[in-house]
Order: sequence, then structure tokens, then C-alpha cells
Amino acid sequence: MAIKGFRSAGHLPSLIAALVHFDVSFMVWVLVGALSVYIAEDLQLSSAQKGLMVAVPPLGGSLFRLVVGPLADRIGAKRTGTLVLLAVLVPLVWGWQAGGTYVQVLGIGLLLGLAGSSFAVALPLASRWYPSQYQGLALGIAGAGNSGTIVASLAAPRLAEQVGWHGVFGLATLPVLTVLLFFGLAAKEPPRPAAEARRSLRRLLNESDARWLCLFYLVTFGGFVGMSGYLPILFVDRFALPKVAAAGYAALCAAAGSLLRPVGGALADRFGGTRVLSVVFIAITSIAVALATLPPLGATVTLLVCLLGAFGIGNGAVFQLVPQRYPTRIGAMTGLVGAAGGVGGFLLPFALGFLNGVTGSFTPGFLVLGAAAASAAVGIVNRQRLWRAEWQLEAAV
Repeated sequence: MAIKGFRSAGHLPSLIAALVHFDVSFMVWVLVGALSVYIAEDLQLSSAQKGLMVAVPPLGGSLFRLVVGPLADRIGAKRTGTLVLLAVLVPLVWGWQAGGTYVQVLGIGLLLGLAGSSFAVALPLASRWYPSQYQGLALGIAGAGNSGTIVASLAAPRLAEQVGWHGVFGLATLPVLTVLLFFGLAAKEPPRPAAEARRSLRRLLNESDARWLCLFYLVTFGGFVGMSGYLPILFVDRFALPKVAAAGYAALCAAAGSLLRPVGGALADRFGGTRVLSVVFIAITSIAVALATLPPLGATVTLLVCLLGAFGIGNGAVFQLVPQRYPTRIGAMTGLVGAAGGVGGFLLPFALGFLNGVTGSFTPGFLVLGAAAASAAVGIVNRQRLWRAEWQLEAAV
């Protein structure tokens, strides 16, 4: 793939704007997870309560994406993205000035799902500027904004040591306001607007392709965001690490998923999204089973780096497939598939926390993850055969 051709094919300022929008939004979205050990200690939370606290922001992201995705199709990604950043300031100020009870923390986490809906803004903005041969790379670059996880994991605990976890929410308003200004100046609506999507989300879900894409993203993105948010708790509860040290390990693992997402998109452009995903799901299954044996710290960190790296590659591959299957409904499908990813991000930390509370071990949670990935592996192989036959038929016509 010629980088020169890629640079001249679309609108680079809009691609950068999509990247930073997603980056700061993702940073804010996972803030509760990054601060989870501080909040849990302050509020004296149980294992199940900790899991639910980390799981709620991804669930909020799922709910808001169902609104933001179609809205981006109707009024444009730039206008929608501006509204999202303005709305995100509400839960940040709430966490800064109040948020002293568990119920309030859950409410803040739910509203932080607004930041998670950035997915339905950044990816359509990037996708509609680039032709089909560059979709995987363009969406991978924009989607690399999930590197905001690294920023949150590294910075939030260290800032909490100085200003408390409430103060971190207040400080987070500063990068949001900065990106709001940059996004307004740099982003430009694509010259070819998406066709108006009149079908309801329910009718989209009646299409088998949409359901399968949702399932694949539920495993890959759900695994990435859910595990990223839960890692500080896992390292503290299982290995009794200091909070800042646990955050450092969590950031290392999250970096693998963030940095490898563009690689996943580029690999999907070259070898096909279905091929890449089949390898990814087999890898996730194997790693999850290995983690279920509860290896020592060094091996656990190595396996988690590999696991989140596989999630990242899978995320890029899924969104190489979305614009191919739904070229005129990218916004709506991005919202729908992204919502499924958010559901996965809710289920994984909730399962890890709940099952650990019931059994006293993280083994059952990792086995559940392995079973989900194995099911997705079977599904992608079946889809690959079906789609290949369909493409061959279209080529023959």
C-alpha cells in the first residue's frame, strides 16, 4: 500500500481531528476504571460492586451510540462530535464537585458513556474521506484513539495521589475543552454525505451480517475496553500490587491493544478482514485459557499484553468489514456495532468481578471469555465461506 497515495486520497486534518476526538473521549470514558482502586478503597466496595462500577461506562457507551450513530448520518459527524464533547463535560463536573456515593459513581459512569459514543463520530468522519482500498488503514488510524486508555491508566492514578480522585475529574475537563476547539477548526464534513438511513436499528438487526459483525465486535472491542478498565483491580486484588504499579502494568497492556489497532486494519486491507479475525479469535481463546490457570505475575502480564494486542488487531479488522458490507449506512452501523462492543465491555468486567466474588478466583471469568472467543471463531469461519461465495457470484455477474 502506497503511503503517498493514502495521504493524497482523503483529508488529513479531518483524520487527525477524528483521532484526537476519539483519543480524549476514550481517555474520559475509561476514567472510572483508571481510578477504580481509589474509588473502591474510598467507598469500601465489594468485588462484585467493583466489577459493576467498571462495567457501567461501557454500557452507557452502548446506549448513547445507538443515538449518536444515526445522528451523525443525519446532521454530520462534525456537528455531532461537537455536541458529544460538550455533553461529556457534565459527568466530569459531577465527578469533580460531587460523586461521593456508590450510586452517584454509577450515574457518573453511565453518563461517561457519552464519551464512548465518540466511536460513532470519529470512524464515519474518517471512513467517508477515503476510498475502499484505504478503509482499513484510515479506520485503524482513527480508531487508534483508544490510546486514550494509556493516558488515563498512566496519568489518572498519579494525579489522584496528588489531588484525589475527585480532582482528576476536574482536571480532565481541560483536555476535553482543548480538543473541542481543535476539532471545530480541523474537522471538515466529507464531500460525499452518507445516504440517509431510514431503516430502524431493529430492522438492521434483522440482517444476519449486522448481527455477526455485532458479535465479533462484542468480543474484540468489548474485551479490550472491559479488560482495560478492570486491569487495575485485577492486579491489586490478585497480586496485592501498589496502586500506581498496578496502573503501570495496566497501561502497558492497554498500549498493545491501542497501537495494534491500525495494524489490524492494514492487515485486513491486505489479507481480508475475515482471515485476520479467524486468527485473532483462535489466539484470544488460547490466551484466555492460559490466563485461567492463574500464572505468576510475569507470565500474567505477558499474556495480558498478547491478549489486548489481539483485541486491538481484531478491532481494526472488524471495522475494515463494516464499510464493505454497509457502505451507505456507516454511521448507523458504526453505532450499532459499537453498541455491541460496549455491551461486551460491560459483560467482561462484571463477569470477572461477580464470579471472583462468588468463587474467590478469576479462573471462571477467563474461561467465559475463552468460550465467547471460540464461538466467534466458528462464526467468522462460516461467514467467510458465505461472503466469499457472494463476492465470487458478484464478480461473475
